[in-house]
Amino acid sequence: MDASKFDIADYLDSNEMIAEYLNAVLEEGNDTEIVAAIGHIAKAIGMTKIAEETGMSRPSLYKALSDGAKPQFSTIMKVLKAVGGQIRVSPLPA
Repeated sequence: MDASKFDIADYLDSNEMIAEYLNAVLEEGNDTEIVAAIGHIAKAIGMTKIAEETGMSRPSLYKALSDGAKPQFSTIMKVLKAVGGQIRVSPLPA
């Protein structure tokens, strides 16, 4: 049996999968889970590429997106833009 553990980043191989995953976490998750999900997406795309596009260093990105981190909102927005995502607001059903 393969001892390697499941890594969601291995499955985030298209913009559609990334969007579906992030939307599911945004809908169901708490802030810690959302930060972790954005970290998984950044890892799937490549931290070096995300670092270049955000102007942040790789160590800063890893720290900002690590378990339990509380990154600034501006950091989250930079990373979302770098991974090709955006936040949309839809009205909740009454």
